[in-house]
Amino acid sequence: MGRSASSHARRARRTATLTAFLDTNVLIRHLTGDPPDLAARATAVLAGSGRLLLTDLVLAECVYVLESYYEVERARVTELMRSAIALPTIEALDPPTLLRALEVYELDRVDFAEAYLVAQAEATGINEVLSFDRSIDKIQSITRREP
Repeated sequence: MGRSASSHARRARRTATLTAFLDTNVLIRHLTGDPPDLAARATAVLAGSGRLLLTDLVLAECVYVLESYYEVERARVTELMRSAIALPTIEALDPPTLLRALEVYELDRVDFAEAYLVAQAEATGINEVLSFDRSIDKIQSITRREP
């Protein structure tokens, strides 16, 4: 689906004030406090005045790292990611879709990638996901179709 010229203009104005892209490792250090020296540096930059872009991919990777490496429970992962999106220094491209993906991930207990697909399908109005993953069938708002 293409974007209109006006949506590109709005994004350009919004990102003009951004100072850097935020990488997964910085956010993970801040959220886990591990290791303490890097966590302190990460927290300091996140408490600063710069505007940092949190991409959807980085958020997804954070979910994966917290869940797999740190063995954080799903509800806590969701809470941590919501708090990251809410930080005043962080800018996400589409916060409502990320928040919906986190909701689906937590409540419907599907992997984050599938939850993100569901949120995108809902947001675009396409409402159909082509997948072999039957866990998506739990979500009533979209239809899963196998190839």
